[in-house]
Amino acid sequence: MRQRKTDYGTIILHWLLVAAFGVAFVSGLRIATEAPGRGWINLFDAVLPRQSVWVAHMQAAMVLVAVSIAYVVYLAKSGLGRRVQFDKIRLRGLFGRKQARLGAYNIVLYWIFFVTMLALIVSGGLLYFGFYAGHDVATLHWYGTWVITAFAGFHVLAHFRIGGASQLLRIFRPTRLTAPPPRLDAVELLTLLAEQSARLAPDTAQPPVNPAPPLNDGARDRTAAQSSTAQARPAAREQSRASKPRNPTFQSNPFVVAAAVAITGASVILAADRLAVDQLRIHRITSVDAPVLDGDTSDRAWRNITPFSLMTSEGGNFDGTGETRIEIRAVHDGTWAYFLFTWEDPTRSLKHLPLIKEVNGWHVLHDGLEAGDEHDYSEDKFSVLFTTMNVTLAGDRTFHASPQPIADAPATMTGRGLHFTAAGYADVWQWKATSGGSTGWMDDAHFGPPLAPTPMQLRNVVPYKGGFAPDPGTANYSDNFVVDADGSGGARLIAPRRLPRDLAATIAAMGQVDIDPNHGENEGSRWYMTEDESIPYSAEADARIPAGTVIPGVIIAGEFTGDRADVRCAARWASGHWALEVARRLDTNSQYDVPIKTGVFMRVAAFDHSQIRHTRHVRPIRIEVE
Repeated sequence: MRQRKTDYGTIILHWLLVAAFGVAFVSGLRIATEAPGRGWINLFDAVLPRQSVWVAHMQAAMVLVAVSIAYVVYLAKSGLGRRVQFDKIRLRGLFGRKQARLGAYNIVLYWIFFVTMLALIVSGGLLYFGFYAGHDVATLHWYGTWVITAFAGFHVLAHFRIGGASQLLRIFRPTRLTAPPPRLDAVELLTLLAEQSARLAPDTAQPPVNPAPPLNDGARDRTAAQSSTAQARPAAREQSRASKPRNPTFQSNPFVVAAAVAITGASVILAADRLAVDQLRIHRITSVDAPVLDGDTSDRAWRNITPFSLMTSEGGNFDGTGETRIEIRAVHDGTWAYFLFTWEDPTRSLKHLPLIKEVNGWHVLHDGLEAGDEHDYSEDKFSVLFTTMNVTLAGDRTFHASPQPIADAPATMTGRGLHFTAAGYADVWQWKATSGGSTGWMDDAHFGPPLAPTPMQLRNVVPYKGGFAPDPGTANYSDNFVVDADGSGGARLIAPRRLPRDLAATIAAMGQVDIDPNHGENEGSRWYMTEDESIPYSAEADARIPAGTVIPGVIIAGEFTGDRADVRCAARWASGHWALEVARRLDTNSQYDVPIKTGVFMRVAAFDHSQIRHTRHVRPIRIEVE
């Protein structure tokens, strides 16, 4: 059997594309484990990467862009465009004989691949740069990945059907690129046709016989010269055609040209990425103009500031889209920094693990709480992260995807990753609509090196949280129930810690009680009890409460203290939007906090009645302080 071969350029570009897509595929699968409904990917945990996942994914994407550019240029300059040209002949081949049909199907596969790869590159760029990082774009990117994966299988099968093993092995057998035929020159073709017609025309007329001129006749010399010139003219034309320049640089070295164009294009994209840094300017104001923390966006400090806007996605809920647009404004007076965060949220969700009394006792309304992944009965939340890590993708430094990112620590109960750092701290603020946030505090926490697991974490009674922990100090909220281990590695939720002192007053404060997690609470309602409004649990007090009663799952008592009390806030929900005003000193002098100054990177995330499934964005925001 004749050994079929393929040109060097095609082989090099082919395997570069295969390698880049392979890296992008496995790193993308690891990233996708954090999206809702993708927990099944953890079945392949052993073969998925764990370190620098985001960086590897973006580097592979950049190689794919470069290879795509190079391939287009290479086809154009090498004259190989015919390989993938879907013309009338191949269209008719779809309904022709077997061999023609296979060739036509193969071209259709190529164009499915081209269109899908373009969609992957465009959607990936939109997600990365945040032009529109919404649910639809993320879904397109997800399904495009699987189309390319399926194409690989059909591509191999099609080539095997066309030429068997020899056709498949040609991608391993390089040869020199065959020079393409010269382009058709219409003028030259007409000249050749005229000359051919003249040579083939019959000699129907005999020239008149004239007496021979004398030897010194000048006319004879001129006739001889003209005849000699006429005979030399075709030879000259042939020589001219043979010596006509064929642009040897572009036709003899198409791969070099393609590589140069691809490297240039990739360099431009990388330079644009470095220059187009997302920046949030913190404007300077006087202390007189400092905003009042009340959730009202009409303060003079906010009026003339153009908000920094970005789309975040891949979260939970948000009417099933998992996405929300966040706008940020920021000012400072030299001592305090003030932020205004607004984001879209269809519901005002305050029901955080409420308790309901049934005939057989009290139960906590929940769905996923046992694994630390409550995605129904949780309050709305918002988080802000600050880090001094000068990296494009801070997620590779503060988040580590895998069911067990730390080998000698407990596996995660959710199957998702953990937040921790190799060294140092990332500053994390968390606002909670019911817990703490309703009384004006934003929980100050941090991501640090992995912590030693507690006995209950080792027994999987409560989730292990890696390096995520609150700053030193106390908070003013707690859950209104206790978790008791049953001795078999599980846990069960038992009686409330506290009961309402005045049941009617508590129910009135909760407003219209609707236990549908997708229905929000009305303005003015609250779903917590203070210590003064409640009493410790007792069987006598419990007996007076009828079945079907719902009480809050959060108790508010005392104040925030210590480093945990560094951040103050106020929030208000209206017309499908939350507005959150936040204040913190520019520098708290705490080792767990990051000073707010130029060069610090920031990330934001929103939660819609979900415990851990927050929205996200890829590129961090660089702070510029006036």
